[in-house]
Amino acid sequence: MRSLPLPFALAARLAPVAVLATAGWALASEPPSGPPAAAPAAGNQAAPEAGSRSPSAPSTQAASRTYRSAPAPCASLAEATVASLVPGARKAGKEIPSTDTQVRRTCSWNALKEYDYRWLDVSFEVMESDEAARASYEERLENDRGGGEVPGLGDAAYSVVNLVTEDGQQTREGTVVVRASNALVVVTYNGSDFETRKAPGTEEINKGAVKAAKEALAALGDGRG
Repeated sequence: MRSLPLPFALAARLAPVAVLATAGWALASEPPSGPPAAAPAAGNQAAPEAGSRSPSAPSTQAASRTYRSAPAPCASLAEATVASLVPGARKAGKEIPSTDTQVRRTCSWNALKEYDYRWLDVSFEVMESDEAARASYEERLENDRGGGEVPGLGDAAYSVVNLVTEDGQQTREGTVVVRASNALVVVTYNGSDFETRKAPGTEEINKGAVKAAKEALAALGDGRG
């Protein structure tokens, strides 16, 4: 079998993934301000006794977070799933370095078997509140136009598949984003055939991405508070 060099588009695929992973995600919630103290009656300006106020209660928003940390992404998929989606890849995968593994972790699998190339990323993003996760999800949905809803997956989920052609080589990439309470699960799955220079079908890529997203969502429970 003759070896073929990876096209520049796929080689460059490494750069944005690494940058995205190392950026991390840290959103700080503002501590709640308690209700204003009642104004003292006229002629009665005595200062409250020391120690009469109870300490501020912890943030309800922070205390109610469903997920506290991101689970180990490379352990989020079954070995059989990795083998079927990325033939020839190391089952353990490779975790991308992150500045804060409590809030964001990503694992990648990629392999070239004969002339077929596959790449799979699974990312977990844990935020301070459901509202922050919802805002991030909606922003992604706005940017990833052309996709569709994935019913029955998390609190909300969508998938989108795009075809890119560079120097005559096609690459088809699918993305699935799932929101569950205060966390996001993001799966990216793509493939190319270097012999035919064609890409796998839309259905194949979409089904693979959705399958990985379902397993990753189940693994998200390991990060419950």
